[in-house]
Amino acid sequence: MKLLADMKILVTGGAGFVGSNLVENLVGQNIKIIILDDLFTGRIENLPKSNLIEFVKGSVVDEELVKKLVKEVDLVFHLAARNIVVSTKDPKQDFAVNIGGTLNILLAAREKRIKVVYTSSTSIYGNPRYLPINEDDGINPLSPYSTSKLAGENYCLSFYESYGLPTAVVRYSNIYGKNQSPDNVYCGVVSKFFDWVMKGQAPQIHGDGESTRDFTYVTDAVEATILAGEKDKSDGKVYNVGTGIETTINQLVNKIIKMYKSNIKPTYIDRRDVDNIRRRVCNIERIRKELRWIPKITIDRGLELTKEWLEKKRS
Repeated sequence: MKLLADMKILVTGGAGFVGSNLVENLVGQNIKIIILDDLFTGRIENLPKSNLIEFVKGSVVDEELVKKLVKEVDLVFHLAARNIVVSTKDPKQDFAVNIGGTLNILLAAREKRIKVVYTSSTSIYGNPRYLPINEDDGINPLSPYSTSKLAGENYCLSFYESYGLPTAVVRYSNIYGKNQSPDNVYCGVVSKFFDWVMKGQAPQIHGDGESTRDFTYVTDAVEATILAGEKDKSDGKVYNVGTGIETTINQLVNKIIKMYKSNIKPTYIDRRDVDNIRRRVCNIERIRKELRWIPKITIDRGLELTKEWLEKKRS
């Protein structure tokens, strides 16, 4: 496989939270990029200003548009998806975008014979029997979102097996950081907690706060994704992308409150339908061994970086 620096790359969902960080990294490597994004949750202001970027407003649901764009590139990073909150509200739209859109990408890539890196989610594991979670542990999707992400994974792996199409899957675990704006109603819990504390308001925790997650800083997730695109060894493989460290929601919110030397106490409210996973922490040995990736940013450093970005954004 030729080096990324010699390629033109399509990033679907490239104006979104993780997508825009991926684009920023690729632009920093002087790589030409086409971004396809319908701006449902993505934002133009997330993107770096660069003549290396061609932005196309549109959806992966548009089969003809996808075919046209894939013909122009050498590699696809497929991040476009409806997130867990939107998917739970509208499973039909979740199916169309997360499954139908992924199939459109794969069909177009099969025609061009180019690699697709698909971003999935550790939510597909559901409530695991054992921790940390390995890639070949049992799968138990508990939401429309995790069901559709698993379907996308299976399409990727079946296209690899059936047609020899190079595909790689990265399963993200609770990504947070720059460009996860609390102004976006669909943003993740880290940005929401920061927003409440910065405003002097009590953060709201669904349930008892003792659920755990493996919080991963966005630049680490981006580096793992790029490695999956660069290395032929990733073809036909699935990788957990996390830190291997379990953090409770209570621990997370208390770290943020402490950063502001605040006396605020969180309030506890009813658990939501999407809060149905009690514990999550990933085994990342496979990606460490095969792609030589390890996370660089600890939870404390990641929260510091997030705080710096949010305060800069506000000012």
